[in-house]
Amino acid sequence: MLKPEILDTFLLLLDQAKAAGEPEPTATNLATADAAGRVSSRIVLLKGADERGFRFFTNYQSDKGAQLEAHPQAALCFHWKLLREGVQVRAEGAVRKLQAEESDAYFATRPRGSQLGAWASLQSQTLPDREAFEQRLARYGHEFEGREVPRPPHWGGYVLEPDMVEFWYGAQFRLHERVRWSRHGQTWTSRLLYP
Repeated sequence: MLKPEILDTFLLLLDQAKAAGEPEPTATNLATADAAGRVSSRIVLLKGADERGFRFFTNYQSDKGAQLEAHPQAALCFHWKLLREGVQVRAEGAVRKLQAEESDAYFATRPRGSQLGAWASLQSQTLPDREAFEQRLARYGHEFEGREVPRPPHWGGYVLEPDMVEFWYGAQFRLHERVRWSRHGQTWTSRLLYP
């Protein structure tokens, strides 16, 4: 469980990033590793943060889904250039799938086109040409015509349950401020780090 002080600091920074006009304030770099230890990273959108950790959604059969299945640990990195001299938040920890009900509830809020895309996309697999994807989109558009689009069984959410969160505040001359929180069991401790 995230210590309230850590969660409150993160949510305040996220609100400040939104107010500052960051173009994608919820964008975060997600780093995962496969069973052999090969690391991959990509940008995902944060869809919530609470005492459990940080939530995002994806296709379970994508590369990141397969990597999280093989090695359920990950790291997130947020970077907000428009705050101060830049602010960065890093979080590392275990990742687990959300309950189906929570994934269903979020999926229901997505635009219909995104819902259909979740059915049509064989994410991370080879696409022979764009027309093949358009045909799959049309197929699912027809299949769900006139009714709600249910969440595909291969699509849903994850929560990263951090055991490390670091707040990095940029400063002139690279004299940054770094505060690292680490969890040991249920106890969180913080320490300053040299920039």
